[in-house]
Amino acid sequence: MDSGKVSSEARLERTAAPGESGPPLDRLILFEDDHLLVIRKPAGLNTHSSGPFAGEGIYDWLRRREPRWADLAIMQRLDKETSGVLLFSKSRRANVSLAKQFTRRRILKRYQLLTDRRPPAPEFKAESRIRKGQGRFVSRTESAEDAGEENDGLPAETRFRVLEQRGGCWCVEAEPLTGRTHQIRLHAADCGIPILGDSLYGGGNWHRLCLHACFLGLRHPASNAEITFTDEPDFDAPTRRGLREAVVVPGETTAYRLIHGAADGYPGWYVERLGELLIASSVEEVAGDVPDWLVQLFRDSGASSLYWRHLDRHIRGAAPAAASPRLVRGRAVEGEFGVRENGLTFLMNMGEGYSTGLFLDQRDNRRRLLANWVGPGFPVAPDSLSQATVLNVFAYTCGFSVAAAGAGATTTSLDLSRKYLDWGRRNFAANGMDPTRHDFIYGDAMDWLHRLAKKGRTFDVVILDPPTFSQSKESGVFRAEKDYAELATAAGRVLKPGGVLLASTNSARLEPEAFLTMAQTGLRAAGRECHERMFFPQPPDFPTHRDEPGYLKTVWMRTVRP
Repeated sequence: MDSGKVSSEARLERTAAPGESGPPLDRLILFEDDHLLVIRKPAGLNTHSSGPFAGEGIYDWLRRREPRWADLAIMQRLDKETSGVLLFSKSRRANVSLAKQFTRRRILKRYQLLTDRRPPAPEFKAESRIRKGQGRFVSRTESAEDAGEENDGLPAETRFRVLEQRGGCWCVEAEPLTGRTHQIRLHAADCGIPILGDSLYGGGNWHRLCLHACFLGLRHPASNAEITFTDEPDFDAPTRRGLREAVVVPGETTAYRLIHGAADGYPGWYVERLGELLIASSVEEVAGDVPDWLVQLFRDSGASSLYWRHLDRHIRGAAPAAASPRLVRGRAVEGEFGVRENGLTFLMNMGEGYSTGLFLDQRDNRRRLLANWVGPGFPVAPDSLSQATVLNVFAYTCGFSVAAAGAGATTTSLDLSRKYLDWGRRNFAANGMDPTRHDFIYGDAMDWLHRLAKKGRTFDVVILDPPTFSQSKESGVFRAEKDYAELATAAGRVLKPGGVLLASTNSARLEPEAFLTMAQTGLRAAGRECHERMFFPQPPDFPTHRDEPGYLKTVWMRTVRP
């Protein structure tokens, strides 16, 4: 099978209407038409979210990304660590047809797995009953010793065929004839060939679970033609790389998180790609040279420069030279340079202190502004942002303002730093936008929110992305976990009825439920009632881990119209 091969009958490509979709996710999408969406799911990403405040699964992320995917339906699931061909339906006709095909076992699925145990035969079969146990699923086979005992669970059957031996491992094809959770993993273990990397069911050590959905065959719901989709596995490639390749569009976005701590196997280390350079940040101090793995990552990436900075909570007040990242490999980058994000250009600078110019974890939220699409049934503005007014509080270098202006909005950027507002003006100019057509206000956020309210100024959209902690002469100390409701009240007073508040925080100590309560309570105190809301965690290239839970929380809230 060729990687990414689709049979000729499957080529019923759908042409999107102009402006309906964003740039193509070519490395993620295997096939799409008006009825089906078939993707290459990367390992390390759930099919759907595991909870209301957990990281988005690929299904949730897709539905919220494009209007044409708003009605996606899950037709099958793959475990978080399993990669490969994954099918969604896009129409009611497809829902009905595919449900029948799955029920009648007409849909063919094949997987490839690696094991470091010798298979019992060239071809063999496993049958059992599978039920949920404590922290894992349990497979029980019918045997004489089970006779007379209650053998609960659902019947499951899998066929196995050895494809080849690779050194000390064997590549095995698995065809599940039923669709039980963890079926292939359990049956492989039952047959003495636990999957490499499957620590839950006795597999040998590997950097990932070596299980890949490589083949899917079905009848097209509209034409009834037989169609097949295939994709070859690459169990040697780092999981982190496949995840970024799936969700980042080359050329359109050149700035993203490349390694995110424990979730990517490097606790306390974070690496970002900024165009032609890498910047690594670590909790631990690097007195001499950086680790070998980071040097190798730099070489493999093809980047021209590697910088490092220390994650220091006490960096406030330090001179730019002391706080700026230091060059550890490659050539120094002097002055400003551009990166791309969602097709826009943003200017970065490695010599202006701790922050280099753009908070990458807000990339998806900026895209939502640019696309006027928060999620199903939730545009930012009913028709377009071309007549909308947007207030960006704590604007920094005006990233949200540039995205809103890119959608046609008139923006007002408010920040306590003249230097960053001037940087924001240059970001506008870098995108061919005239900054004189937009407002820039230098001053304290709370003070100016009160001034604007007193003047009767209101906006269609207000953006709140404050620092976790800040201090000013006018308003004193701000702590997100204590003062967010008061901030939301001040923002609500300059928000038009029916307007949208984008409220965000990166305070790890502020739990999602408490954050939502504070944001809604604050709005209510301003006389604005939340009509609908949509919560977002951090984007997929900032994956969470039990040792490093999610920190970023964002809610989009539309208020009641008059």
